[in-house]
Amino acid sequence: MHTTVPSTQPHARWCILHSEASRGWGGQEHRVMAELSGFQSRGCPVWLVAHPQSQIFKRATAAGMGVRACAFDRRRLPFDAVRLALWLRQEKIEIVNTHSSRDGWLLGVAARLARVPLLIRSRHIDVSYPNPRISRHAFTTFADHVLTTSQKITDHFQRIFPLPDAHITTMPTGIDVARFHPEGAKAELPLRQEPGAPPVIGMVSVLRSWKGHAVFFDAIRKLREAGRDFQFVVVGGGAPMENYAGMARKHGVEGQVHFTGHREDIPEVLRALDVLCIPSLKHEGVPQIGLQALACGTAVVGSDCGGIPEIIQNGKTGRIFASGDAEALAARIAETFDQREETTRMNREGRAMVEQKHSIEFMLDRLEEIYQTYLGEKHG
Repeated sequence: MHTTVPSTQPHARWCILHSEASRGWGGQEHRVMAELSGFQSRGCPVWLVAHPQSQIFKRATAAGMGVRACAFDRRRLPFDAVRLALWLRQEKIEIVNTHSSRDGWLLGVAARLARVPLLIRSRHIDVSYPNPRISRHAFTTFADHVLTTSQKITDHFQRIFPLPDAHITTMPTGIDVARFHPEGAKAELPLRQEPGAPPVIGMVSVLRSWKGHAVFFDAIRKLREAGRDFQFVVVGGGAPMENYAGMARKHGVEGQVHFTGHREDIPEVLRALDVLCIPSLKHEGVPQIGLQALACGTAVVGSDCGGIPEIIQNGKTGRIFASGDAEALAARIAETFDQREETTRMNREGRAMVEQKHSIEFMLDRLEEIYQTYLGEKHG
């Protein structure tokens, strides 16, 4: 295991560690980095335990955070748990927050062996638990407090696990409202963007099966058949792009959809869109891209999957359609332009909601309240 010393000073209130076994880069990893960088900026020493080949390991290292590499090999769990427990005690880690299954079990055991004062288990997506008698230990035995990204996930947990209200909190990922703002530059996209060009409709997500790209492509076909003139773009990486290009071809819209791959300039991309679509089919908590689009004043059409309706409130901050219903998605997209005054009002209300309840500072303040509940306020 390789260790890099954090650059922060030892006068901070809490020494905080997060763990993430995923090697990819999506909403969950963004959340981990948001908490780490947020508390780093507030003067706390922060650490990350992650796979050395993961995107988050590289980004945390570049950000000057403390990092410790771990392969999360199940066969080595007892050995690694003991080694990590000794290290946690050595570094005087006070808060451990785990995010995925493998790191949840490993760091959960290590943190208990090390008697870390506060152990948190974060859950970002809504999934089933075929063996709840075993799974519950990840959220009870190896967690003092559970964080979820949507109320739907919280409700699900409390139905299947013995979690009292005081031990679970719903907390969507906070948004940098200065960076994600209606005013600012727009991204250059492989589209016509001159004045008078057709409006731009897009998806911005990791390329995963449950994100609903096929529904989006079917809706494009229906809009074309209805004679609506729009441009369409898919932003994101993950799975091989040719698989999704083939999906667009199967729906007969390959000539209308432009793929950009992964982009880092998401605020600029969102400002270049007239409508963001979130047609997810399952597993969705509160999607960060939805909050980011609202913060940018971009109209949003989302499915009724997971926690999407918690932020895309139908008729108030955006438009909702039944998950999997491409005809309904096409209709909601068309309404966005046919009901322009309503859309403008929703965009304003969406921005105001993010500013008031979903900023990064709001999230960090709420996390501090949880930490203080368990640990008390600590300085120096």
